[in-house]
Amino acid sequence: MGRDVPALVFTRDDRRRFRDKTHACLEAFSRMLREARFDFERPQVGLEIELNLVDAAAEPAMRSTDVLEAIADPSWSSELGRFNLEINVLPRRLTAGAPDSWEREIRDALNHAEAKAADVGAHLVMIGILPTLEQKDVGLAALSENPRYHLLNEQIFSARGEDLLIAVDGVERLRTYADTITPEAACTSTQFHLQVSPDAFADYWNAAQAIAGVQVALAANAPFLFGKELWRETRIPLFEQATDTRSQEIKVQGVRPRVWFGERWITSVFDLFEENARYFPALLPLCEDEDPLATLDGGGTPDLAELTLHNGTIYRWNRPVYAVVDGVPHLRVENRVLPAGPTVADVLSNGAFYYGLTRALVDEDRPVWSRMSFSAAEDNLHTAARHGIDAHLYWPGMGEVPVTELVLRRLLPLAHRGLERSGMDAARREPLLGIIEQRCVTGRNGAVWQAEMFHHLQDIAHEDRHQALRRMTRQYIDYMHLNAPVHTWPVD
Repeated sequence: MGRDVPALVFTRDDRRRFRDKTHACLEAFSRMLREARFDFERPQVGLEIELNLVDAAAEPAMRSTDVLEAIADPSWSSELGRFNLEINVLPRRLTAGAPDSWEREIRDALNHAEAKAADVGAHLVMIGILPTLEQKDVGLAALSENPRYHLLNEQIFSARGEDLLIAVDGVERLRTYADTITPEAACTSTQFHLQVSPDAFADYWNAAQAIAGVQVALAANAPFLFGKELWRETRIPLFEQATDTRSQEIKVQGVRPRVWFGERWITSVFDLFEENARYFPALLPLCEDEDPLATLDGGGTPDLAELTLHNGTIYRWNRPVYAVVDGVPHLRVENRVLPAGPTVADVLSNGAFYYGLTRALVDEDRPVWSRMSFSAAEDNLHTAARHGIDAHLYWPGMGEVPVTELVLRRLLPLAHRGLERSGMDAARREPLLGIIEQRCVTGRNGAVWQAEMFHHLQDIAHEDRHQALRRMTRQYIDYMHLNAPVHTWPVD
């Protein structure tokens, strides 16, 4: 969830002041890292889930304001589109049972929200991209009322100077243009947060980058966009394109994109924030009154408002987060590669795999990122997004192998070990990681089920394309509420 901002018109002086304040924040942040001012004695994990709103026919419902008013819970917030919502689950210690302790809490919250949404004629769906979404649904009228998103829209198109090209070649081919950033709202994700110490941050971020492709391959859940079957996780190329501030000529010059995997392994969290300030002009140059260096000199904890606001407009797949809670700062890795859904059970199994595997990789004597090029990790991400659970990915010591073989032979045992070292006993971790195992054994995830069900309806029931997508989505919603893992869903 991004920081809210007021509606403003920015001047050239605003941009100069923001740059100066961002560099002052960087200097303060560097001092804080040297002086070990961060909370990491009781690290916590957190979770955000973005959802779509649909009507009774499984078509997009532009009712986020009404639904939020009906839910009346601060854990819920708006997102980019009027057909989106987000729930923020309270953080807790991994050793206290998360992610398995989240299940009842999340299901209760989603059931309550679903009941309130139904009162205003809407329903909630956890899915990477809503299959019934059409291009007519993502115009300017679909943009959230939150001024932050209108400002982002204005600033991105001001930087580009032209419409956005959305181009994805997959099972079918999509070529279209957009005059707003609202196509980004089609991308609904699950975001896992992991609080770490400053000294350990680089290792955990590197580990998260190394496994991003594996995560996406296992959890792919977005094979359709604007009525076309594209990549297994179309959300990845769509998100990369829908917020791109670069014209084609600027891309050719090698300017970095704002949706960014990165370009190197890091040695400190400072590397990421410094790259943000060095490579990316501000989209929202909004300055606060606080002088971060003066706050430090006075013994206080600065909010680093400009640094964190700027960070929130650079969409790394694993993003650093600086936050202050009760006057004490901490650092988190925000893992952003995964789609929402299909069920709470699937989401939490993805979380267990991520938390366990990163912990195990960080504990290895010879870390995987010392044996794997950064470009190989990035290639893995896009290969996984294109092919999903059928992808062949590179891993040190194994070469290019089917991702299911990689997970079953090498990574799943590591995930078990990492969760065990984090304090999660076998009775709690085995059901969660068992879902990952069965996805690999059956070769089935959300993207596979969606594609198979769509073709079943088209080829056997002889339904037209949009009707088949609508019926598939309605069936998806029914199975989602049952909370049976997606690898068990039938196609009939």
